[in-house]
Amino acid sequence: MYILGISCFYHDSAAALIRDGEIISAAQEERFTRKKHDFNFPRNAADWCFKSSGISAKDVDLVVFYDKPFIKFERILETYLSYAPSGIKQFIQAIPLWLKQKLWIPDLIRQELGYNGKVLFTEHHESHAASAFYPSPYQDAAFLTIDGVGEWDTASFGVGKDNDIEILYTLRFPHSLGLLYSAFTYYAGFRVNSGEYKLMGLAPYGEPKYADLILKELIDLKEDGSFKMNMRYFGYANGLRMTNWKFEKLFGGLPRKPESRITQKDMDAAASIQEITEEIMLRMARHVHKITGKDKLCLAGGVALNCVGNGKILREGPFKEVWVQPASGDAGAALGAALLGWYKYLGNKRHTDGVNDLQKASLIGPEFKDDQIEVFLKKENAAYKIISYIDLPKTVADLIAKGNVIGWFEGRMEFGPRALGARSIIGDARSPEMQSKMNLKIKYRESFRPFAPSVLKEEVANWFDMVKESPYMLVVAPVREDKKVGSDNLGNSLSGFDKLKVKRSQIPAVTHVDYSARIQTVKREDNPLYYDMINEFFKSTGCPVIINTSFNVRGEPLVCSPEDAFKCFRRTEMDYLVMGSFLLDKKEQKAIERDTEWKKEFELD
Repeated sequence: MYILGISCFYHDSAAALIRDGEIISAAQEERFTRKKHDFNFPRNAADWCFKSSGISAKDVDLVVFYDKPFIKFERILETYLSYAPSGIKQFIQAIPLWLKQKLWIPDLIRQELGYNGKVLFTEHHESHAASAFYPSPYQDAAFLTIDGVGEWDTASFGVGKDNDIEILYTLRFPHSLGLLYSAFTYYAGFRVNSGEYKLMGLAPYGEPKYADLILKELIDLKEDGSFKMNMRYFGYANGLRMTNWKFEKLFGGLPRKPESRITQKDMDAAASIQEITEEIMLRMARHVHKITGKDKLCLAGGVALNCVGNGKILREGPFKEVWVQPASGDAGAALGAALLGWYKYLGNKRHTDGVNDLQKASLIGPEFKDDQIEVFLKKENAAYKIISYIDLPKTVADLIAKGNVIGWFEGRMEFGPRALGARSIIGDARSPEMQSKMNLKIKYRESFRPFAPSVLKEEVANWFDMVKESPYMLVVAPVREDKKVGSDNLGNSLSGFDKLKVKRSQIPAVTHVDYSARIQTVKREDNPLYYDMINEFFKSTGCPVIINTSFNVRGEPLVCSPEDAFKCFRRTEMDYLVMGSFLLDKKEQKAIERDTEWKKEFELD
C-alpha cells in the first residue's frame, strides 16, 4: 500500500512516499526547481517519488496533506478583522491566492498528479508530531513541536504510544517562539524562514545584553515555558514586516540593511534572543516531562532546527533520550502526514527496537548510478579518473589531508536541510585557515558562519563532551578540554569577528568561538563509503573528524543531480569533485569565468 504525504504553500514544499509503513522516498521541491525554500506544489518531488518506486499516481492508495487549509484561512480572516483596518494591505495581497488555489487542495492534487483517490487532511502540528514520533526508535515517548504557526497552533506537546499520538496542549497564535526568533532574524538583516540559522551562528560573537529587556517588554514568560507576546512591538499580525517602529525604538535603531556590515549590536541582539530561546525550550521540555512522565522526547517543528537549544535540552533537561526529526520544518511535515495516514487513520501496528530509528539516516532522496554520471560527464567533455570504490576512501582522505577541498556526491540525497555525507563539501578540520577559505572562496557566504564536523561514532566522546549519537547534525556540544588550545579565556579580550582569529582547538575549522560544534556522528551501517573515507583519514592523521558542509553556494539549494554538482564545482574554488566512482581535478577542467553574482565580499577578507 502506497501513501503520499504533501506539504506546500508556505515554505520548503516536499513530498514523501511510504510503502506498507516503510519510508522509501522523500524530497523537497527546491532540489528540483533550484529555487531555495520553494513553496509551490511539489509536483517534481512527487513525480520523482513515483518514478523511483516504479509506480504512478494511479498506484497510490492515499494522499495526505500536512495541514487544514480552511482552519488556517479562518485564522487569517480573524486576525485581519481583529486588527482592521491596519491589516488591509496584507489582506488584499493574501486573499486572491487563497480563493484561487489554497482552498481547493483536493482538486489541485488531482489536477497536478493525475490522482483520483482519497485525500486526507491532518492538523499542522499533528503532522510535525507524527514526523517526530513515528520514525523515532521509541515505542512510547513524549513529543514537543515548536514552529512559527500552523493553523492556529505555534507549539504543542503530547504523547506517542505504539501507533497513536495524542496532543495534550497547544500554544496559540500570535504567541510564537518561531515568530519571535524570526522577528530578530529580520531585525538583524537576514531573511525570515531562511536566515534563522545565521542568527544562531552569530549569537556567540555577542553578549546577551538585551535578554532582560526582551523578558520585560516583549514576552511574559511562565515557568512552564508558555508565554504571551506584547504585540505592540510586532508587525507580522497586521502588516508586511516582522517588527514595527516601537520595536525599533525599544532597541535603538532600524533593522540592519541586508548585506551591510554586521555590528556589535546585531551580535548582542542575536546572543540575547538565542539565550531566551534556549531558556524557553528548556522550560517547555521540563514541563513536558513533568506532565507526561516519559523519559524519552521527540522534537520537530522549525525551532527544533535550533541545535544549540537541542543540545541544552539533552545536557540539562530531564529526558534520558532525545530524538529530533532531521527535516523538522515543513518539509518533514509531509513525511509526518503520510505516516499519520498509515498508523493513525488506518490503524496499522508499529514496532521499534528502541535503538534504531526508521528514517534510514535520512538518505532517502534521489540517487544517480555510475552509468548516469558517466553519460553526463562525457556530454560535458569533463576530465575525470575512475577510482574503484575500494580505493576511493583512501584516495579522498589523502587529498583532504593535503589541504584540498572536495565536493562529495555519493548515494541517495539527504532529506532535510543538512548535508549528511551524500551531498557534502568536505575538508580538513585541523586547518586554522579552512573556515575562512571555505566560507569566502567556496560557499560565498558570511565569514562568521561555523562549519560542522563529521566524526566517527566510536570516537565522538574522545573529541567532544557528548556520548550520545547525533547522526543528523542537530545537537551542539562543546569540544573536550584535552582537545582545546589554551584556556577558556583565550580571545576574551577580543570582540566581534576578531574572535575568529584565535585558534581554539586541535580542530579549529569546526570549533565555534564558544568552543562548541554542531556534531554529526557517522556509523558505518548508515553510510559505509563516507564512514570508510573518514576512517582512512583517521588512520593517516590520528584525527577522526572532518569538515562537512552542504554542497551548495549561498542562495542555492543543496545540489541534487550530477549537473548541479558539476556546475557548483566549476564555479567555485573547490579543488576536487567526487561523483560515484569518478574523481575530477579542478586543474584539469576547461577554464570557466567565475560567476561574480555568486561571489560576495563579507566581513573578513
